[in-house]
Amino acid sequence: MLPLAQIAAGLGYRVAGSDRSRDQGRTPEKFAWMKAHGFDLFPQDGSGVTSPDQVLVASAAIEDSVPEVARAKQLGCQRMSRAELLSTLFNAAGTGIAIGGTSGKSTTTGMIAWILDQCGKDPTVMNGAVMKNFVTPANPFASARVGTQAMFVSEVDESDGSIALYRPAIAVLLNVSLDHKSLAELRVLFGDFIASARTAAINLDSAEAAALASRAPSRVTFALDHPQADITIDPASVEPGALGIKAVVRDQRSGARFPLTLPMPGRHNLSNALAAIAAADAAGIGIGDAIRALGTFAGLARRFDVIGTSPGGISVIDDFGHNPEKCAATLRTLKATPGRVIAFFQPHGYGPLRQMGDELAQTFARELGPDDIIILCDPVYFGGTVDRSVGSERIVEAIKAAGGRAEHIAARADCAERIIALAQPGDRIVVMGARDDTLTEFARALLAGLP
Repeated sequence: MLPLAQIAAGLGYRVAGSDRSRDQGRTPEKFAWMKAHGFDLFPQDGSGVTSPDQVLVASAAIEDSVPEVARAKQLGCQRMSRAELLSTLFNAAGTGIAIGGTSGKSTTTGMIAWILDQCGKDPTVMNGAVMKNFVTPANPFASARVGTQAMFVSEVDESDGSIALYRPAIAVLLNVSLDHKSLAELRVLFGDFIASARTAAINLDSAEAAALASRAPSRVTFALDHPQADITIDPASVEPGALGIKAVVRDQRSGARFPLTLPMPGRHNLSNALAAIAAADAAGIGIGDAIRALGTFAGLARRFDVIGTSPGGISVIDDFGHNPEKCAATLRTLKATPGRVIAFFQPHGYGPLRQMGDELAQTFARELGPDDIIILCDPVYFGGTVDRSVGSERIVEAIKAAGGRAEHIAARADCAERIIALAQPGDRIVVMGARDDTLTEFARALLAGLP
């Protein structure tokens, strides 16, 4: 909601709001920044809704029992979902670039935004994570960039079906895999998404995405491993490292080759870079120009974000991994370099845990080695009526049954004590989870407690 609020304010709207996180005292620095920058903040008790002329914008997770929702209904206020407002602003732009897929959306959105910025396009950008390249002392929460309405870049969400609201000039399809919806539902949503665009950039390495490619009226394809892709790499050129990756990008349409040095590790990020290059190509930007911009891409907060290394040589990484594909990508990146992995995972809700718990357990058991371990706390819960009968214990048992090492420790603070007790020089500790900004604070506290 914060980047959407930033964009609405940047477009001249008066923006007010409430958040149960503020009422609960979490991330006070974020709300203090908002208040100092002209956002009117209210307790989540309905007191901020005073006129039928107001428009209530709420995310899909907000229940009708929340006081603001009840008060807005009583007054007859127009109500919009987060996606409805975002898609309205997006669809009004001259050129809209929408990034969809199960994994990699925020990173690819940030990459495209940086390429466009460096090429003088002054885009407006909506992202789900803080883009480090756009962080300034005046805006430490740069998950949005307010630029011209001629070009609007946004990640779009399939989890609630709202991806159907967008009419992009350029649609980027990164991958299709199990997350919040069944594969049958995802095939319809993503197929309609690329069919609605003028041009689609499609990842042929994803079999499900490749199977939908024929629905795009025009397309540019990319892949690390698929020989028919328009934009790919020379396989022998890939040089992985702990903090970055190098490769030679090949435009198969012209035969041209371009050396890329990406300052973030992992083959999944190399794939994200190809997606950003393909989107830029569809927008009329040369591949060489896009690659030069990516050489200074600083990454995103909570996307394989190295918090630091302790005096004893133990590193702590903060990561948004929360579904099987994202967690697998993060763990593969860690396992590509030497050292034991201690993984901590906070499930981002009881509903998602029921939906993808078995796949998560298989991912952790498959990607972690015999010396590694994963520790799960209870799922994040901020209130509401969700069924909490299935928790992290079942996932831990499934990991063990598949041959992995796992522990369930209900309270997060107790998990920290256990991790610090286990940690040895050379270990990498990765904190994974979504929907909870305090996970970064947890990662920083872990680093401070390590020898």
